[in-house]
Amino acid sequence: MSAAAEAEHNGDETGDKAAYVQVAPGNYVIRTSTYRLNSGLVIGRDKAMVIDTGAGPRQARQIYTAVRELTKLPLVVVNTHSHYAHVFGNEFFAQNGVHEFYAHRNCGHDMAENGALQRELVAATEPEMAAATGRHTGIRVPTRLVDAAPVTVELGNMPVKLFHLGRGHTDGDLLVGTPSTLFAGDLVEQGSYPQFEDSYPRDWVDTLRRISALRHEYEVLVPGHGQTVSYAFVKSMWETMALAVRMASTASRETPADSTKAIPILPYGPVQSRILLERLTRARTGG
Repeated sequence: MSAAAEAEHNGDETGDKAAYVQVAPGNYVIRTSTYRLNSGLVIGRDKAMVIDTGAGPRQARQIYTAVRELTKLPLVVVNTHSHYAHVFGNEFFAQNGVHEFYAHRNCGHDMAENGALQRELVAATEPEMAAATGRHTGIRVPTRLVDAAPVTVELGNMPVKLFHLGRGHTDGDLLVGTPSTLFAGDLVEQGSYPQFEDSYPRDWVDTLRRISALRHEYEVLVPGHGQTVSYAFVKSMWETMALAVRMASTASRETPADSTKAIPILPYGPVQSRILLERLTRARTGG
């Protein structure tokens, strides 16, 4: 999508106020500088949907303020996956009147079981959330859970499809599709290497191929972080990841005692290359 197709930014991504951009009628990306997060806002006739709520009450407040500049309608929330930057703002939204929280079933389970383990990761940006002290620092687990069958949320003249195309960045990645726009969460990320920590790399390649096949259905594609991307970007992402998986797998077969020798030749930085190798080894050994 060209820059000319986007509405003008509002707010300041580097300050306390979120920026927002209209990418299609009733579809907005709300950008906060912390983690370069893209939250989504879809406005219907009767309700509006917020996609991902930030890493805690500070970021959630920025997102919520931007939302309320655009609409006063009742809100529902969708979490694209269980990582802290996308879910730790849920409690702030709950305390501001949101009752419906949607996520994939595996995302909800992971938040309930392991959400508290992520608190330490936000210590620099959300100290109250990290310490579990103060207002809006609880972990609000979604209860409207999506499994294999897609779920359509009707906002009033704006149907929104929640669906799962397979494992990838996590085992609970949820895509959000409006009549014009696909919010892809961290299955697609612009401006940095893919984050493999909780990933299923071989499955991720297949899931990205499936996303690419949706290019005739959704005009706009919004990644979880960074700038809006094209389907050519998604194709390049899955081709690069497929190559990395093949190279890493070959290295593991040829030098099983030290597959890390492959790190310098993989198409990612050393940290993510090492994690990719670890995830592939764990998948192969069943660990």
